[in-house]
Amino acid sequence: MKKTYLKAAGFLLVLVLFFLAGCTQTTLGGILQSQQEGIWVTGTGKVAVAPDIANLSLGIEAQETTVAAAQVKVTETMNRVMDALTEYNIAKKDVQTQYFSISQVTRWDDDKNQEVVIGYRVSNMVVAKIWTLDGIGAIIDAVAVAGGDLTRIRGINFAVDDPSEYYEEARKKAMEQAEVTAKQLANFGGVALGKPSYISESTFTPPPVTRVMLEAAPAPMPTPISPGEMEISLNVQVVYAIVK
Repeated sequence: MKKTYLKAAGFLLVLVLFFLAGCTQTTLGGILQSQQEGIWVTGTGKVAVAPDIANLSLGIEAQETTVAAAQVKVTETMNRVMDALTEYNIAKKDVQTQYFSISQVTRWDDDKNQEVVIGYRVSNMVVAKIWTLDGIGAIIDAVAVAGGDLTRIRGINFAVDDPSEYYEEARKKAMEQAEVTAKQLANFGGVALGKPSYISESTFTPPPVTRVMLEAAPAPMPTPISPGEMEISLNVQVVYAIVK
């Protein structure tokens, strides 16, 4: 009786596994088949926008025979630069240290046939976020005056603080372009276009519009800075069903 029960249970288990395997194959087959059907198109949406923030990379660099002397010079000068930024209403929370470094300065000594240390270089670089773009040139000039010959301005880049509304516009343009293309393909193929069965989006984050500058010295006249425009774009991939 017990052996009969075990045989029946084993047979039932085989049937269940066979049924599940068939369902899995059917499901996978349906997915693969659905991926091969329809009209696949892509659309691109682009929006030109004016930047509303700027990130200014600036700092102080000094070289002395000792680390302590170089640090003192950098600290004193950097404090004057920070005061200049404060005068232009740049909050402390909008100034972030980019890097701070202390490095040896060496030269080759022919007599000793080796590198010898001749001093130490201290660098303190920060990034200041500027919300009023009209005053960027004046800020750069003020920093150059405060830092003097120790001033280093590595560059400035422009960006959009909140690009969400522009992405919405770009998304709309991308879907419209995809639909136009799908209708053309359906017309050329002699089929009727159905509704989208699959939509995928890939965004492209534009790199900041960057202006690179060399080491700065006090300017004899106001520094001209133009933010210009930047482009926000994204792509969509849409699969439209074919109405049979």
